[in-house]
Amino acid sequence: MNKNPKIAIVVPAAGVGSRMQLSHPKQYLDIAGKTVLEHTLDKMLHIPAVSMIAVAVSEQDAYFADLNINSRRIIRTPGGQERSDSVLNALNRLVEYAPDWVLVHDAARPLVTASDITQLMTQCIHKGQGGILAAKVKDTIKRGNEYSLGTVPRDELWQALTPQMFPFEALRAALKSALLNNVKITDEASAMEWNNEPVQLIAGRSDNIKITTPEDYALACFLISQQQKESAT
Repeated sequence: MNKNPKIAIVVPAAGVGSRMQLSHPKQYLDIAGKTVLEHTLDKMLHIPAVSMIAVAVSEQDAYFADLNINSRRIIRTPGGQERSDSVLNALNRLVEYAPDWVLVHDAARPLVTASDITQLMTQCIHKGQGGILAAKVKDTIKRGNEYSLGTVPRDELWQALTPQMFPFEALRAALKSALLNNVKITDEASAMEWNNEPVQLIAGRSDNIKITTPEDYALACFLISQQQKESAT
């Protein structure tokens, strides 16, 4: 096994964030003087083992070019209609860099920690298998629509987080195959599962939240401030 594998990151950032009810995509919301996307990319750039970061952005995006990002490790790739399309576009662009592994991380998860990313990378490379950061479900889960139809046992339930890390060519092949067969892909792990590839569950911090609603944004602002205070001390 290659002890010094080449690692790339894909950050799909072509979403419009309709649930935030904003005039601009949620990844460009401001938190402590930086956009959400800038916070996220800063976290990725602090991982020394990563050689390239591909950010999949809509061709109509009028904000990305104005970000305060100066790194030769970051390239812009075209976003797609769905997340899976954006990720596949980025993977196709990264072929020329020939990475061994790729991590995919949500643009709207600026709170991920370097220690969680390092743990994910270490375990995946050690076992030679892909995996995802995930958090054990803590709450009681109900099944139903207007009324509860029952309680779902939570012993084996995990909340999928990102990054999600897989061998580069295996993920690219799984996504291409799933899209060709019109399989609904909700995250990269679902494509690998459909292609009968192993997906490790690696426990990560539950405060690695995805900003989807105004309530998430308010919480992220608070948590970012706490992270900055911790870094300062």
